[in-house]
Amino acid sequence: MEVPHHPDRQLWRYGLGEKPRGLRVLARTWVVERTFSWLGQARRLAKDYERLPETAVAMTHAAMSRIMLRRLARAAC
Repeated sequence: MEVPHHPDRQLWRYGLGEKPRGLRVLARTWVVERTFSWLGQARRLAKDYERLPETAVAMTHAAMSRIMLRRLARAAC
């Protein structure tokens, strides 16, 4: 996993820049939240029902496969 960092993140701590004011949105963080939202729409992934981690991984793969198949079917029409 790679954590995105803003290039000017903490230069102000070292006296190399001004302290940022307000909220700064990092690029492409919305992609993760959007994907979690899609997975949350799958009924079995809405809550943590699974006992084994392998089962949860399989359900995640099934949900993402369903999303991809729906997109491909829409593009084929």
